[in-house]
This record gives sequence, C-alpha cells and structure tokens, in this order.
Amino acid sequence: MSFSWKRNLIVLWTGVFFCSTAYSISIPFLPIFLHTSLGINEHLEAWAGISFGITFLASALISPYWGSLADKYGRKPMLIRSGYSLAVLYFLNYFVTDPYWFLVLRIFQGLLAGFVPASIALVGTNTPEKHVGYALGIMATAGATGGIVGPLIGGFVSHWFGNREAFLFSGVVVLVAALIATFFAKEHTFNRSAERSHVLDDLKTAWSNRTFIGLMGLVMIVTMSVMLLEPLLTVYVMQMGTSQENASLHSGIIFSAVGVATVLAAPRWGKLGTKYGYNKILFIGLLGGALGNLLQFFVSNLVGFGILRFVYGLFFAAVYPSINATIVKVTEPEFRGRAFSLNQSATQMATMLGPVIGGMLGGLIPIRVVFIINGLGLLLTAFLLRARKTADVPLAPTPMKQSMKM
Repeated sequence: MSFSWKRNLIVLWTGVFFCSTAYSISIPFLPIFLHTSLGINEHLEAWAGISFGITFLASALISPYWGSLADKYGRKPMLIRSGYSLAVLYFLNYFVTDPYWFLVLRIFQGLLAGFVPASIALVGTNTPEKHVGYALGIMATAGATGGIVGPLIGGFVSHWFGNREAFLFSGVVVLVAALIATFFAKEHTFNRSAERSHVLDDLKTAWSNRTFIGLMGLVMIVTMSVMLLEPLLTVYVMQMGTSQENASLHSGIIFSAVGVATVLAAPRWGKLGTKYGYNKILFIGLLGGALGNLLQFFVSNLVGFGILRFVYGLFFAAVYPSINATIVKVTEPEFRGRAFSLNQSATQMATMLGPVIGGMLGGLIPIRVVFIINGLGLLLTAFLLRARKTADVPLAPTPMKQSMKM
C-alpha cells in the first residue's frame, strides 16, 4: 500500500457518514412532505412508495455503467461525480411545488447517485485482505451513524422549519461529503489506458461466478425486507396516536434506533465473521432480523416499538457487512468496482420494489400485518441459507479467475 488504508478508511467513513446523513435528513419524511407541501391527500401510501422506489429503479439501471467507468478511471472520480450532483439535486428539491416534477428530480437522483457503493468498492479494493471484514464492518457503521443523526436532524428541522427546508440541509451536508472525497480520499494509481469493459461482458463475467450471483439474489431479498417498511414507518407512527405536528420528530427517533444498534454491533459482527465465517454470522443476522420483525406485530406503543426496532438492528447489523466481505473474497480486485456496482443494481432494484410493494400493502392491509410478512420472508431466507450447508468460499475463487483470463 502506497498510503495508509486506515487513514483512507477514516476519510471514506466520514464521507459516507455525511452522505447518509444528508439522505436521512429529508427522505424518511417524504410521506409528510408529499402531504403537507405538495398537496397529496389521496393514495398517500402509493405516492410515498413510488417516490421512494423510482429513484432506486433509475439507480439500478445505471449502476453497471458507473461501475464500468469506476474500474476504468477509478472509484474516486465516481465519488466526486456523485457527491456534487446529489448536492445540486437536493437544493432543487427545495423549490419544487408539483408532485410530478418532484418525481423527475427523484429520477435524476437515482441516475447520478453512487457515492456509497463507490466508497465500499474503494475500501474493498484498497484494504489488505486480512482486514477487509473489519473495514467493511466499520463502513457499515458510517451509513448507520448517518441514519441516526440524519433523522434526528431532519425531525427537528421539519418540526421547527418545515419539510421543505430539510432538503436545503441535505444539500449542504452532501456537499461536505463531496468536498471530503475531492481533497482527502486516496486511491491506487489506475491504468487508464486499458480498454473499458462493456456492460454485457461484465454480466457474463459475473454470471460465471455462481457464488457472486447468489449473493446478489440474497442482497435483493434482505434489501426488499428493509424497504417494505421504509415508506410505512412514519405513517405507522401516526397511526399509533402521534399528532401530525410531532410525527416527524417521533419518526426520526424510531428511524434512529436501528442506526444506533448498527453502530454498536456492525464492527463486532465484522470481526466475528473473519473469525468464524461470514455464512454463520449472516445466518444469525437473518434469524435475529426475522424474529425482530415478527415481534413488532404485537407492540402498539411508541416506546415498545422503538425498543424492538433497536433489538432488530442489533442482529440485522450482521447482514450487509457479511455480504460485502464475501463479495470481496469471491471477486478479483480488477473486477470489484463492477462487482459492487452490479450488487448495487440488485440492491437498488430491491429498494425500488420494496417501497412500492410496501406502499400498496399499506393501502390494502393493516401495516402491522406487513411486519409478519417481512419476518416470515427473512425467516425462510435464513433457513434456506442454512440448508445449503455451504462453507465460506476461498480467498481466490477459481471460476472468476478463469473467466477474467478468457
């Protein structure tokens, strides 16, 4: 390493923290913004689901292209591109008054996003193999910490200033992330004279690695599980008896509970994954997340709901670091930018489908029942993973290496 991977980890952690904070300041309160600022009074759940999901659909379609550019020109340029673009788009959200123009801006946010996956790919590529699990566990706490601070800031900003002003705060915060990436992030020198790969070739290479394809399917399942509830939690908090004036503040605290748990647990899960195997840790995370969701059906007060969300977060914090660390283990360094971008496409596709399905379910059945559906889905996934009885993959997987030489 020509630079300290630990220093780079701190820099990238800080950038992801600010980027995630910017997202969490305004986005969790979209249902309230749609209702109070854009005049959506009917089919609010469906509008909220579409507003969440359309951004991630756009991101899923464009991510392989950005991943190809990242492996050609480097991950740092992708950080810079995404950071400044998102800052401008957050500022523009402040001025929108028509819900359809708001959807247009949400589409562009998806097309130009990519700060977090580029950061994870940069850490995965520029960290020594023996420290990858720990480093990715630490990176998981960056998004989680932003998920703690962001909703709290957003709750107070929305409460004291308004939901529209929260987008201004988001724009300023993500601009800080872009500046950090510009001046402090480091990356190995890239051979920019090499020919850039085509997306179809990347898909063929990825398909030859069955373990990686399985991981993308798994990440779609767990992401959809999370995002089913994303547009519904604020509405559910209001259904518990919280007034509209306090809904943003109380929702921010509930959102933050999972983030606090992730910050506490993710680095420890990362170390345990390195020691005992990522498959075992992944199973524990899925099982705990499933039980946490099922138990939330039986709680109808804010305090108990917040406590259960926290416990759920303690276990679910094991899932994404385990998946990301395994992706690093099963892919070649020169393919990792594209691997994480393809994984991001799977994530974003699930993130698009989850809110849309969740919004529709919220309009058809009680939101409490969605927790049961969510928990059963995670429980089934955990036991299917267990039934495979597969050991952790080796550090140098043969299928990918052979495909890269062809």
